Amino acid sequence: MTAGKRRGRRVEWVAGSAVALALLFAGVATVASARGGADGADRAAAAPHPPAADSADAGFARDMAVHHQQAVEMSFIVRDRTKDEEVRRLAYDIANTQANQRGMLLGWLDLWELPKTTAEEPMGWMAAGHEGHSAKSTDGTAGTDGMAAGHEGHSAKGTDGTAGMDGMAGMGTGYRAHDGSLMPGMATRTELDRLRTASGRAAEIRYLRLMTEHHRGGIDMARGCARLCTVKAEKRLARGMVEAQQSELDEMARLLAARGSAPRS
Repeated sequence: MTAGKRRGRRVEWVAGSAVALALLFAGVATVASARGGADGADRAAAAPHPPAADSADAGFARDMAVHHQQAVEMSFIVRDRTKDEEVRRLAYDIANTQANQRGMLLGWLDLWELPKTTAEEPMGWMAAGHEGHSAKSTDGTAGTDGMAAGHEGHSAKGTDGTAGMDGMAGMGTGYRAHDGSLMPGMATRTELDRLRTASGRAAEIRYLRLMTEHHRGGIDMARGCARLCTVKAEKRLARGMVEAQQSELDEMARLLAARGSAPRS
């Protein structure tokens, strides 16, 4: 066996094992948070006044956990559909980061003794109805400062070319859930199936385009939480998401350009 082949196998094993461990640690973090064993950000998120079930804090935690889960899923898919080290490394970074963040968000919901699922429309917490929300942040100051323009830069089209933001619908953001895509940026079941059947360069391009849309939607949500959420630790996490995912957007644009492609407009 050549050194190159040995190195390739080692990269595959390390990447696969690291992602699996990341998911395991995320689950452990969730359990630890629920039991009150976590410290740092979890303690800050727990005290002194837990947010209400219909607050922006709870809504963001629930919705972003769902959003993140799909990013992890797509990253696992492309890992098995390409041998390109750059794309696999990016997929690992995204899966690792978002699995851990998802564990934090679900752990906070446990700390707050709030449900992880509700009948509320996805992203309803970003609606104008939250403008007058009276909840206070954990430092006692006013938490909300008006409705966030959450979708300022989001494309009007979904990743499959269909209309994505097609008019205000009740209290929600105006996004119409379709084919398993519950929130802006989320891939549809059809798109995930196409990613699963692609390989090589085609899989890389599909993944990079889907993840670009996914990050754009996630950034909009995180900006909304940075403005509307009241828990300091959660607001910090949201701001960090914006910075990290914007950096990854730049990287994905570069990778697409190297493949003679570009993000969807």
